[in-house]
Amino acid sequence: MSATSVIGLQWGDEAKGKIVDLLTEEHDLVVRYQGGNNAGHTVVADGETYKLSLIPSGILHDSVISVIATGVVIHPQALLKEIDGIVARRGAVEGRLLISDRAHVIFPWHMLEEAALEKNRRDEAIGTTKRGIGTCYRDKAGRTHAIRVGDMYRSETFRSRIGEIVEFKNIVLKAINPDVEPLDADAIFEEYSEYARRLKPLVIDTTAYLHHALDEGKRLLFEGAQGSLLDLDHGTYPFVTSSNSSGCGVHSGSGVSERVIGRMLGVAKAYTTRVGGGPFPTELDDEIGQHIRDTGNEYGTVTGRPRRCGWFDGVATRYGARLSGVDGIVIALLDVLSDLDELKICEAYEIDGERTTDFPSHVDALAKVKPIYRTLPGWKTDITGVRKTEDLPAAARGYIDTLAEIIGSPVHIVSVGPDRLQTIFYNK
Repeated sequence: MSATSVIGLQWGDEAKGKIVDLLTEEHDLVVRYQGGNNAGHTVVADGETYKLSLIPSGILHDSVISVIATGVVIHPQALLKEIDGIVARRGAVEGRLLISDRAHVIFPWHMLEEAALEKNRRDEAIGTTKRGIGTCYRDKAGRTHAIRVGDMYRSETFRSRIGEIVEFKNIVLKAINPDVEPLDADAIFEEYSEYARRLKPLVIDTTAYLHHALDEGKRLLFEGAQGSLLDLDHGTYPFVTSSNSSGCGVHSGSGVSERVIGRMLGVAKAYTTRVGGGPFPTELDDEIGQHIRDTGNEYGTVTGRPRRCGWFDGVATRYGARLSGVDGIVIALLDVLSDLDELKICEAYEIDGERTTDFPSHVDALAKVKPIYRTLPGWKTDITGVRKTEDLPAAARGYIDTLAEIIGSPVHIVSVGPDRLQTIFYNK
């Protein structure tokens, strides 16, 4: 087995960071291949909590190389702040962290544009983090106003490119927000040149590096950001992220063929959450929803925003699993449901009087959905100390087995708490 991929099957925030951290010991490299500092992972290791956005969770293992690959968009200031935090707690990252020279760079105009566009949207807000992720990806696709990490080390060309782009962006920003202060090209060049200087020891051609690593028999672990239902092409568009956050994005974001992936693990919470706008069929805007939010600490790692919470959506999660081609499931945060008398799982949708298990392709259809639930008993006991399948309450095992049946994939791992040790390798 050359590689493993860990993919979120819902709308993100599925606790992928813990699973990546758990599996890192079996691998030599951990690769982040899409998204930016709009995504966050919380990992508890050795009693300490780490909040990571751009740096792969593998950085917590000294013998493992962490790679930020081509498909990631990088805000250098945010990355350096994260690096400084790791250095302060775990020592230098040189030799343990690599950054692609092909990755695209987020600049001040990206954040200003994204905030203005979100504010001026007449329909429901998409719910972006306003960190310039989407507008950076837009410039990447447009090519004319894009700058990659490697471009920052060609000083004269870099200065010229910033001047050209700032001249254009000032016109655009003034048109969409008359109160905005003009950008200063010289100041931006000086600021980003310093970022480039600090990052230079870490910057390489990561695509070539990963190919060589595979030739040498190294084991790769791919760390997805966000979730399959936020995929730009296959998610609940337009309430999606700006990259391919399903398993479809591994190859394009890393440059590594999907043929080397021997294991595709899909991570799903034992319930469902969503951040930002868009339809959410199983949302609970009541005391149970608030209980799940508080018990599961459902507030964004990056933004602190409260997440919308609801019952497990089997239709949506099954779609995410099929989209990413998973061969095993991780059920996370099962312990959060331990205080509830009964639990519901959405096993099908009713749309215009018709029952379906297909996930709608358009948000207007998803907004019409009436969830069809299967009700199961709760287990009403603390399971955070359980480490073996047979020690789980019968009702908890029944719940897990029902999820596996509806999703159509076997459950391999169950998480019953944030720490590495609070993990059950299910039926093993």
